[in-house]
Amino acid sequence: MTPTIRVAVLSLWLGAALFFSAVVAPSVFGVLRGFDLASSGEIAGAIVNRTLRVINTSGFIAGLALLLLTIWRRNERRLSFFLNVSALSLMTVATAVGHWIVAARLAALRLAMVVPINEVNLDDPRRVEFSKLHGYSVTLLSIAMLAAIAGIIFSSAMRVHRSERSEIKK
Repeated sequence: MTPTIRVAVLSLWLGAALFFSAVVAPSVFGVLRGFDLASSGEIAGAIVNRTLRVINTSGFIAGLALLLLTIWRRNERRLSFFLNVSALSLMTVATAVGHWIVAARLAALRLAMVVPINEVNLDDPRRVEFSKLHGYSVTLLSIAMLAAIAGIIFSSAMRVHRSERSEIKK
């Protein structure tokens, strides 16, 4: 696997994840709450949840594919290989846990609440658990994005090292 392909795939996913975190999620909640609808939080949550599902699933697929290709086509020095595999593994695990464990528990809690989450008391155990799981979800996506950044840096450094080596051989 060439470092250029790895950098491109990680950069695309990272851009989507950053755009989701910095623009989509806050905008959806802000715009819908501006309409002063009773269910605006539920609607915004459903849109954000569906979008986050795409981000986490694509991060998992990209991370796993890049990880397998990196292992299969190993053509890097030990340290570079270890750093790339570590970053890709972390990204893959974080997006998988965020999607298949945390998001699944959040969905189950939403169903158990019956009423919109905004109507559940802040000290209700289900609301407390929801807030805790939401924090885990944010943390896991942040970890995955940091791992993608690390993978981009490690792959870029490897690319620079390779081009310097090829220049020396000439």
